[in-house]
Amino acid sequence: MVAEWIACLDKRPADRTGEDLDIIYSRLKDIKPLEKFHPLLLQQICYYGYYEDLDKGVTLFRQGDIGTNWYTVLSGSLQVTLSETGLQKDAVTLCVLGAGTSFGESILTNKPRHATVITQDFTELIRVEQKDFKILWERNKQLMEGVFTPLNSLQGTENKRLGDIRRDRSKTSSTSSELDDVPNPAAPITAVPSDKLLQVGHILRTVLLSRAPHMIRDRKYHLRTYRRCMVGSEMVDWLMQQSSLVHMRNQAVGMWQGLLEEGVVVHVCHQHQFKDKYLFYRFSADDEGVGVAPTAADRKDCDEMLQEAITTLAKIGPDAMMRMILRKPPHERTPEDLEIIYEELLHIKALSHLSTMVKRELASVLVFESHPKCGTVLFNQGDEGKSWYIILKGSVNVVIYGKGIVCTLNEGDDFGKLALVNDAPRAATIILQEDNCHFLRVDKDDFNRILRDVEANTVRLKEHGQNVLVLEKIPTNVQNQDGTIHSHYKYSVMAGTAEKMLEHLLETRMDGKREEVSSDRFLEDFLLTHVIFMPSERLCRALVNHYHSEATLGTDQEIADYMLSHKRSIVQFVLAWNAIIGEVFTDDPVVISFVKDLVQSVEEDSGVYPILREDLEALESILQSKSSSLPTENTTKRKISASLILSRKASKANLLENSWKKKPIRGSDEIIFKVYCADHTYSSLRLPMNTTVAQVIEHAGDKLSLGDDLVLCEVKSMGERVIFKETDLGVVTRLSLNGRLFITPREHIDALTPLPEQDGPPSGTSTLLEMMSTKELAYYLMQYDWELFVCVHEYELIYQVFGRYKFQKITANLDLFLRHFNETQYWVVTEMVLCSNSSKRVQLLRKFIKLAAHCKEFQNVNSFLAIVMGLSNIAVSRLSQTWEKLPNKFKRMFAEFETVMDPSRNHRVYRLTVAKLSPPIIPFMPLLMKDMTFTHEGNKTYYESLINFEKMHMIAQTLRTVRFCRSQQMELEAPPLTVKSSPDVRSYIRNLSVIDNQRTLTHLSHKLEPRRT
Repeated sequence: MVAEWIACLDKRPADRTGEDLDIIYSRLKDIKPLEKFHPLLLQQICYYGYYEDLDKGVTLFRQGDIGTNWYTVLSGSLQVTLSETGLQKDAVTLCVLGAGTSFGESILTNKPRHATVITQDFTELIRVEQKDFKILWERNKQLMEGVFTPLNSLQGTENKRLGDIRRDRSKTSSTSSELDDVPNPAAPITAVPSDKLLQVGHILRTVLLSRAPHMIRDRKYHLRTYRRCMVGSEMVDWLMQQSSLVHMRNQAVGMWQGLLEEGVVVHVCHQHQFKDKYLFYRFSADDEGVGVAPTAADRKDCDEMLQEAITTLAKIGPDAMMRMILRKPPHERTPEDLEIIYEELLHIKALSHLSTMVKRELASVLVFESHPKCGTVLFNQGDEGKSWYIILKGSVNVVIYGKGIVCTLNEGDDFGKLALVNDAPRAATIILQEDNCHFLRVDKDDFNRILRDVEANTVRLKEHGQNVLVLEKIPTNVQNQDGTIHSHYKYSVMAGTAEKMLEHLLETRMDGKREEVSSDRFLEDFLLTHVIFMPSERLCRALVNHYHSEATLGTDQEIADYMLSHKRSIVQFVLAWNAIIGEVFTDDPVVISFVKDLVQSVEEDSGVYPILREDLEALESILQSKSSSLPTENTTKRKISASLILSRKASKANLLENSWKKKPIRGSDEIIFKVYCADHTYSSLRLPMNTTVAQVIEHAGDKLSLGDDLVLCEVKSMGERVIFKETDLGVVTRLSLNGRLFITPREHIDALTPLPEQDGPPSGTSTLLEMMSTKELAYYLMQYDWELFVCVHEYELIYQVFGRYKFQKITANLDLFLRHFNETQYWVVTEMVLCSNSSKRVQLLRKFIKLAAHCKEFQNVNSFLAIVMGLSNIAVSRLSQTWEKLPNKFKRMFAEFETVMDPSRNHRVYRLTVAKLSPPIIPFMPLLMKDMTFTHEGNKTYYESLINFEKMHMIAQTLRTVRFCRSQQMELEAPPLTVKSSPDVRSYIRNLSVIDNQRTLTHLSHKLEPRRT
């Protein structure tokens, strides 16, 4: 009777079921000689292979035959013979092939067989047909190279036994494996350098030989001579002198490291990463002995390309620096290194849900791992789980036996954690989908230790059998006055119920009990984020309950002391709330009502506790400041013109009167705006800013007599229609640059068309701009941006990210600030494409680059990036004839600006640039919004009914960045007057007229410089 697995192999591959494949695989994996076959390869052989058995003396194929099959020996043996004459009588035995050997790969090239193969005894084989073998080979080149027995390689080795060959191969493999276990941090991470970095290396070497030939020379150290090498610290000095783009020595180290990790520059002994020390390095051309002296023409070309080469290095430098730190052994990482790694981990999607402590622990154990070749197998289904991987660069395929590729994982994703958590075999095979993939790796022992440490340092408080507060115990060292070190623990809140966290805060952070640790942000973070989990009404109610609670245990004196301390904690909490939150605190009627009640209670208690009189005065000052800001009987409600809000066509008088010192927009402020019908007639409405869409529809519908089932929508300049939900509010400030509000019956929505005025200006203002000083433009741009920025309250970022409808709050100030960024960006593009004169267009391009430089100098990063993005818009960047006429100095300036805008590695270059600035700063607000959105979407707000306060810490960190940027007053000296007076420049900046339709901008660009055929 035929064995079941053989019967399965006799079927055509297309007819084999998943059960058949399982039966075949179960048999083949138990054949000892086949253990060297990779499981993934063996699984595919189960699909494509056929079973064949041959008696002794059967010729499988002859020397010179054209092959049709590839074979793997299951049992038995085969004799391999070779005849130089082609006659069998002259044949010489080369070797004997035993179980586990594979041969016949000549079918890939259709070359004749190199030898004759004859069975020596009863032999079992797996046979794979040519067409199927080619598929196997394409999919598994690396896996198959180690199992071949090429018959042509056996020619001339008649006296060498196959076992000797195998032992040599095994020995080489073993040695290689041992070396792989200790990765060399100085080794390149790519198989071959990229063409771009080879060119950069050539430029730097040529310029060095031209400008500083003394730097590349033979050097002696410890009686040994090193040819054509440079000193690391001198290389850093030289690079910093070549460009203003290189500000710090660490930055230059990262740039040289970028060349070293691709093998363009090497350490003379291949033992060190790039270091700012007296270590010797040389270019690969000199290391290989093929470096030549550059020609005069080569020197001239490389001189011109030097700044471009430095710009390229500036882009890769931060990433190279990060990889250099990650490739250090964990015990060699400095506290500064760990902080850099931790900052990187904050922006990795797969780690966003982890606590701060876990991320800091990971920073000390993460290992960098790179693989240069597509198709490399990281691990196989069924392997023991030894590591957890996070993808830094590249992508991998997830392959499950019997299903094939089930998904592809990309940058920021992770895999391999499940096998470590469950201590189970790998559930899938991971194969690189592209070349040069980079990973962060956490090994099993470190992973388990971190989990154990986290659990050991987690304190859970329970009430009625339920967790109500989760604390993280963090060891800290404090230096005493006598110089000794005192170790103790501080506790950070990880999660809890809102009421319990408030109770913990009052007990541990108020009335002088606040922990003396500069990094303790619990109170500030609670107050900055409480609107998410504990609205003001609920917080005020809880504070009232706490204030009036009574102590029942202890002596009369102990109870009196406790009650005084407790009441003072409440008052100090309220004072801190007012100090941290500012105007929003006093603008909230619920909060002010609570403060009034609290003042009355404190006044009553001050008779028993006289010390409360100091706190009473502080509380009364809050109410007095509120009273002084309230409108008097003779004043009217504040009115805001929609044209003023949207920076359109406001009169000069209005502008100077109302906008020169802009005030924050509140929900109660009234706004006058237009709502259009399909026939472009309109009605003007005057409503509060916090009016809902449903209320706008009701008012507009009544005035225009439009009937029922009405919708309010925005019609953009390109014709797109955006319908607002009836619960939306504050929609007037959320319109696009040239968007308009329309009201229409739902069935007529398709009839809405843009107004002619939405097309934007028909002509540019380049003539007017020529008369304005670039520095003056930058000054008034900074002034307007600053006014808009300081009007934005931190809560508006929360409302925007979490959803305005959840809070029923407006975000008008944030909307206007973000809007001005877009307005500035499209202003640059509009002016460029509306300037028909070529020479004037070049002058305008120069002016915008200079304007960007002044904005950067003034630390107006928001407008700086808006201008750079405007110049990078396809409608401007494609104007090649204009850019060609731009002086090289300005081309280099713009190239430097583009590096700051580079979005790679989560805008790392921008973050490093801003980290060096001191306030006042106007930050790139879209990126701050992106950070908050990343935090919100990557972390749950609640875990098992407890508030995830780790998320609140991260949200508050972004809000603190906003507070830091405006922690100092803006004090800029006004530039000298030019032909145009200051009011004219100020008015111009606040009333920019733009085209925001990208199709129109691109069309105008093509009219200026038609596409070359």
